[in-house]
Amino acid sequence: MADRSLEGMSLPLEVRARLAELELELSEGDITQKGYEKKRSKLIGAYLPQPPRVDQALPQERRTPVTPSSSSRYHRRRSSGSRDERYRSDVHTEAVQAALAKHKERKMAVPMPSKRRSLVVQTSMDAYTPPDTSSGSEDEGSVQGDSQGTPTSSQGSINMEHWISQAIHGSTTSTTSSSSTQSGGSGTAHRLADVMAQTHIENHSAPPDVTTYTSEHSIQVERPQGSTTSRTAPKYGNAELMETGDGVPVSSRVSAKIQQLVNTLKRPKRPPLREFFVDDFEELLEVQQPDPNQPKPEGAQMLAMRGEQLGVVTNWPPSLEAALQRWGTISPKAPCLTTMDTNGKPLYILTYGKLWTRSMKVAYNILHKLGTKQEPMVRPGDRVALVFPNNDPAAFMVAFYGCLLAEVVPVPIEVPLTRKDAGSQQIGFLLGSCGVTVALTSDACHKGLPKSPTGEIPQFKGWPKLLWFVTESKHLSKPPRDWFPHIKDANNDTAYIEYKTCKDGSVLGVTVTRIALLTHCQALTQACGYTEAETIVNVLDFKKDVGLWHGILTSVMNMMHVISIPYSLMKVNPLSWIQKVCQYKAKVACVKSRDMHWALVAHRDQRDINLSSLRMLIVADGANPWSISSCDAFLNVFQSKGLRQEVICPCASSPEALTVAIRRPTDDSNQPPGRGVLSMHGLTYGVIRVDSEEKLSVLTVQDVGLVMPGAIMCSVKPDGIPQLCRTDEIGELCVCAIATGTSYYGLSGMTKNTFEVFPMTSSGAPISEYPFIRTGLLGFIGPGGLVFVVGKMDGLMVVSGRRHNADDIVATALAVEPMKFVYRGRIAVFSVTVLHDERIVIVAEQRPDSTEEDSFQWMSRVLQAIDSIHQVGVYCLALVPANTLPKTPLGGIHLSETKQLFLEGSLHPCNVLMCPHTCVTNLPKPRQKQPEIGPASVMVGNLVSGKRIAQASGRDLGQIEDNDQARKFLFLSEVLQWRAQTTPDHVLYTLLNCRGTIANSLTCVQLHKRAEKIAVMLMERGHLQDGDHVALVYPPGIDLIAAFYGCLYAGCVPITVRPPHPQNIATTLPTVKMIVEVSRSACLMTTQLICKLLRSREAAAAVDVRTWPPILDTDDLPKKRPAQIYKPSNPDTLAYLDFSVSTTGMLAGVKMSHAATSAFCRSIKLQCELYPSREVAICLDPYCGLGFVLWCLCSVYSGHQSILIPPSELETNPALWLLAVSQYKVRDTFCSYSVMELCTKGLGSQTESLKARGLDLSRVRTCVVVAEERPRIALTQSFSKLFKDLGLHPRAVSTSFGCRVNLAICLQGTSGPDPTTVYVDMRALRHDRVRLVERGSPHSLPLMESGKILPGVRIIIANPETKGPLGDSHLGEIWVHSAHNASGYFTIYGDESLQSDHFNSRLSFGDTQTIWARTGYLGFLRRTELTDANGERHDALYVVGALDEAMELRGMRYHPIDIETSVIRAHKSVTECAVFTWTNLLVVVVELDGSEQEALDLVPLVTNVVLEEHYLIVGVVVVVDIGVIPINSRGEKQRMHLRDGFLADQLDPIYVAYNM
Repeated sequence: MADRSLEGMSLPLEVRARLAELELELSEGDITQKGYEKKRSKLIGAYLPQPPRVDQALPQERRTPVTPSSSSRYHRRRSSGSRDERYRSDVHTEAVQAALAKHKERKMAVPMPSKRRSLVVQTSMDAYTPPDTSSGSEDEGSVQGDSQGTPTSSQGSINMEHWISQAIHGSTTSTTSSSSTQSGGSGTAHRLADVMAQTHIENHSAPPDVTTYTSEHSIQVERPQGSTTSRTAPKYGNAELMETGDGVPVSSRVSAKIQQLVNTLKRPKRPPLREFFVDDFEELLEVQQPDPNQPKPEGAQMLAMRGEQLGVVTNWPPSLEAALQRWGTISPKAPCLTTMDTNGKPLYILTYGKLWTRSMKVAYNILHKLGTKQEPMVRPGDRVALVFPNNDPAAFMVAFYGCLLAEVVPVPIEVPLTRKDAGSQQIGFLLGSCGVTVALTSDACHKGLPKSPTGEIPQFKGWPKLLWFVTESKHLSKPPRDWFPHIKDANNDTAYIEYKTCKDGSVLGVTVTRIALLTHCQALTQACGYTEAETIVNVLDFKKDVGLWHGILTSVMNMMHVISIPYSLMKVNPLSWIQKVCQYKAKVACVKSRDMHWALVAHRDQRDINLSSLRMLIVADGANPWSISSCDAFLNVFQSKGLRQEVICPCASSPEALTVAIRRPTDDSNQPPGRGVLSMHGLTYGVIRVDSEEKLSVLTVQDVGLVMPGAIMCSVKPDGIPQLCRTDEIGELCVCAIATGTSYYGLSGMTKNTFEVFPMTSSGAPISEYPFIRTGLLGFIGPGGLVFVVGKMDGLMVVSGRRHNADDIVATALAVEPMKFVYRGRIAVFSVTVLHDERIVIVAEQRPDSTEEDSFQWMSRVLQAIDSIHQVGVYCLALVPANTLPKTPLGGIHLSETKQLFLEGSLHPCNVLMCPHTCVTNLPKPRQKQPEIGPASVMVGNLVSGKRIAQASGRDLGQIEDNDQARKFLFLSEVLQWRAQTTPDHVLYTLLNCRGTIANSLTCVQLHKRAEKIAVMLMERGHLQDGDHVALVYPPGIDLIAAFYGCLYAGCVPITVRPPHPQNIATTLPTVKMIVEVSRSACLMTTQLICKLLRSREAAAAVDVRTWPPILDTDDLPKKRPAQIYKPSNPDTLAYLDFSVSTTGMLAGVKMSHAATSAFCRSIKLQCELYPSREVAICLDPYCGLGFVLWCLCSVYSGHQSILIPPSELETNPALWLLAVSQYKVRDTFCSYSVMELCTKGLGSQTESLKARGLDLSRVRTCVVVAEERPRIALTQSFSKLFKDLGLHPRAVSTSFGCRVNLAICLQGTSGPDPTTVYVDMRALRHDRVRLVERGSPHSLPLMESGKILPGVRIIIANPETKGPLGDSHLGEIWVHSAHNASGYFTIYGDESLQSDHFNSRLSFGDTQTIWARTGYLGFLRRTELTDANGERHDALYVVGALDEAMELRGMRYHPIDIETSVIRAHKSVTECAVFTWTNLLVVVVELDGSEQEALDLVPLVTNVVLEEHYLIVGVVVVVDIGVIPINSRGEKQRMHLRDGFLADQLDPIYVAYNM
């Protein structure tokens, strides 16, 4: 590329100019490398000589010869235009490449995340804001850097004293061209296919599906047909599936990725960890054991280092104002400050005379022209803000000295550009706490501030109310002749306040007294050898730090001339500062390493450059270890232009301690600077070690000179008490001097910890009676008193006990090829605390033109590089589009704001890679299952400890005396006939439509007559025999009830089936077909409308319509009565079949006998006290379980009137159910969770209008949610709270509990104590233990009792494995014995083992005679202090969750709902969540309610919350659209359907992240 040979050629000037432009375009990131090369070769093609020649112009003496290859690399490795050069190092780049090359052998098989197309298409280039439009120098606080290395020159070897020769050694490295490695980190398709071919997918066998149907159908989702949750059906139907061993459908794409992830994770982790510490006295978290081989400091205790005496020179002024007065009167024409315009022409020269008179004018106006004579706004000692742009140092200087003369305290801050600048709120807090009411500013700046429509300057966010005061002379009144400022000697009053941004984003004000200010200027004058009238070029920000100290303060003390170069000029012409040094023959220049780097980049053969006038080049960020390579490279190139090695003077400074150390300019060129090549591994333990064995991970540091004159320095341990370090130990540098800050304004506590530190020796004695100040710099004092800095306290991240510096990690990330990948080197590195340890997060802006593949490859390489060089795992790597990270006023990255955005989930990355599996090594040990204690020992143990066996029962049916007439009939069909005779006109059913009016009603005799006609139809048209099965496919309503009793009258066995949804036939009809086939229905009864639907063209597309059994349409009934009504021979014969899809996606049909049906109705009648005079409102789906029984059976048995409200009608009118309850003055009502959720969400804002419509719920005695799951306490509570104002009593709301083996075990009923709530420890639950805790204690989980146990029901809690009985408050499986248990599964294939296990289980010990049915749910019984209706103490049953759904992870049992609850809380955009496991990985699916740009924000948040609250690592995070998680009619999530859909790749996810 740009070879040195160019310099030997004579290129025409315009070609050279065009080349320089091209270089700049490339460095700014405005064209790609490829484009650059193309244009460049076009330009110089004609001039290229054939053989390359070595450039003769470089001096060869005293340096390793610079070969063409190495020097040409300034051009080849050109900057990517990053805005900061603090991280460049070729040595490091080569180390990184070598580390990656090592990795290349064992390729990292990282599965690439899948992303929806809409997310991949990045916005066009025009959408990007132009680069850094802000003015000013770069902010130090930004973690920012560059994506390339520059060559280090030979670093002359140094004679070191013996003791540190182990620690630091001089190296003579000449740079070799770095090898760029191609890394394999991409998850490309063919690689996945290979992985797929070699791996066997292990999967957890699915729970038993009693239909044992092919998996083609198990994808079908039981969906609410027009149910109350208005979700669109998921987009997965019968896809072509590949099946694994046990019939779980899998799509090769998804499972290959998961398999790849599993394989990657099988690689061994970091060294095993042993001990643990106790977290909340219960869970054992691993704690990092110190590595026995870790380096320990071995040196002697260090001695404090004293700087030279501060020599008092006779003519030094007694204060800075006195100096100004002196020069302003003696030599008013002497130039003080020259400012430049953006073309590099002098814009304005401020002389000492003008500075003096204008400052006086400002002082006079501040004191006398603000407020009134009696009440001036500003008095001496008050604080005022200085708000000046970075291109106007003259106005700033006048205002600053004006404040000093008026004895008010200036607080210089950045110009706020918008109302919501990053971090400007914190600046506002600082101004508020300093009591600032006046802001001084320049005319131009005042005009540029954002204005409200009325022309006023708005109050910025978090800022106090300010008076803006323009300091231009023309706006000020002249002071009277007799007015003079009062000039005193320097004293302990505050001179100015410098702001400092902390790691967490808060802004503090460091106060500097007048004596400290003066002493600091004296110390700098002595250290730098400043003399009168010297010229100094300043590129730094003049408002604070080194730029302020040298360019505004010390310069005036010595009557020097400052040439100020604005940031805006540097952007246009990076060489401008060098040109000004030549033009003005400047003796001193103040720059940052970035400015040196830019000069290298822009430097073309500028013949007229001569830097021999420079005696001192102050490198302000020389304390950053990564500045060394810029210094070396700069020297390498400009040595030929008269630059001497000894001129480069790095310095170290901090806002608290001002200048900490500075390298003195010497005339002795034989004294090479100090160098240290330190082991990065050693540094993480805070120990200085020469790097010998591992050449890759080293940090090369340069000295920052000696301690300041008049100061004492030592280093203390960074944490704990300030104990002196040993000589080979890294500590925080502390300084004791007059020339330092004295406090954080208004913060005495923090001031004490920073400004009043008394370092101790190992014996505990303080080393001095004077306090030291913590500088915030980490380093050590080397031989000869040279100070070395290796990093900042603010950038320190302590991961598993080792300390890593953010800057070092940035440098490594930026050295990864392709270096141009990071846009302008904009990278932020910070740590977040997750699970009791800090975790490293890297956020980088990616170039606009990078592809998904590029991003992913770069991310994989960064992980490998950081792992190799720093031996630390990265927790999260996020890439954001170019120019989107929050900026500081000076264009750097605002670190704390970035971290805040990351934590609150509003960073909007375009790529994320999380590596919790590799980083999180302190999880609790997986639980080892103890060999089971025998059931007998458990029982004996319980007896010995006085615990009762956990069993409970409802009231005994035999002892209840009631005048129940229906009891004398064994069969429901007989009860109906009896009611039709005795109370023919009594209304049993009233059906409401969506407007709340009666759509239909049935009296006893009407129902009886319709049932007769249906029976005739079945016998005559259907030719059915008794015992034949009939599928009833009806919408919720009266027809369904009549058809059911018609079947009983004809001796047929009815099966209620939810009709297909007309808008969604493809996914709902196959479920209908499946139930009809599995139940072996001989005929299908339905309405005319559905009849047409079943034979429609859409239906034919979904299923084979020719295989339907005969379909009877009951809208057209025969007119005659049956000859006789069928009476079963035996109460144990089948009455009906109840089919339902369980939450695990299994279709299970259970057999209900006539005896069980009657017993069930009687039990409910007694519990709810149902009589013919009662009215009950039912808003449930009538197809299975308790919903069906309440809708169709109970009214006939008990004679009460049922007001039927189809849940689907609530979609058009959410208030329908509650209005009906109010209008009919109903005391008992039943609903489902979906109905309750619909009311809570749909009516939340309408309670006032409902009240106005007369809605009154005060009569409701019981409102029962019919469910087969753990009570959803949050939903029931919010429902109760919401409708409390409408009279609903909170105690009225309760839940029931049923399952497949027994459709209702508990139901609140009318009498009996209120449902109780207990709080259990979620961590104990994972170990199958119940530990009751107080409300609000950590890890507590509220559980609500599931209603009262029904009469005639007995419950026992048994161990699901050993089948032994358990004690009170122990978690186990709920077993039930009752007359209304179902009598078995109805299956095509007689799977007898399952049948007997679920329906006919016996305890292995104790009462081994009773036959129990196993519910498949975990729960516990607890005897309460309350009494039942019969005076016994009340036993409460708490349901925890289904055994089938529970996930075994790390040896513990997790219930999906607990993890889902945590995830839903993690971010406002997560509306729903479902989790499942796949090959031992936890998969979390979240529904996103927001823009797709937010999808990736969720990945870190979901991972964090599950780690923190459940100690689990999420394997895969899937972000999907709203409505993708399938929900059944009861409002339960169908997690297994979701899993099948995910594996078959049918979810169309927005984003899938595979955590490493």
